Amino acid sequence: MALIIRLFATFFGFLAACFVASMVVLFALLFPEMDLQTLDLNNDTMNVIAGFGFLLISGFALVPALIAVLITEVFSIRSLLIYAVFGGIAGLCSYLAFVPFDPATMTFDGIVRRHLEVMVGAGILGGVVYWLIAGHSAGKWRQTGAPNAG
Repeated sequence: MALIIRLFATFFGFLAACFVASMVVLFALLFPEMDLQTLDLNNDTMNVIAGFGFLLISGFALVPALIAVLITEVFSIRSLLIYAVFGGIAGLCSYLAFVPFDPATMTFDGIVRRHLEVMVGAGILGGVVYWLIAGHSAGKWRQTGAPNAG
């Protein structure tokens, strides 16, 4: 039973982290380019943009986040700093998934430094949000039925 509850906490933590990361990307990349006084944005436009941002972030961050969750659950890592680092790595992987890779020169072509920084920052904030929801109790589900030796 504890494992099922832990799976739900992990799932909702991942969804919340992706939502927060997509909002960071939305506000950091979209709003500095717009003149908000002359632009007429309605709620439907913002909902569509936020929805697509959420889908893209959650889709590209799924595999790195799954690896991070597995590592932290297996080793019962509960450190906020570790989750922030893993979130930054997931943000980096998500950004590099959009950038074309040239196998002849073994480099990524067209990296925009500001976009890279925004994605890594969004990943760090997503990692912190995941820690708040599910990461602070990583690995505790295995300790619920164990007798105390000592």
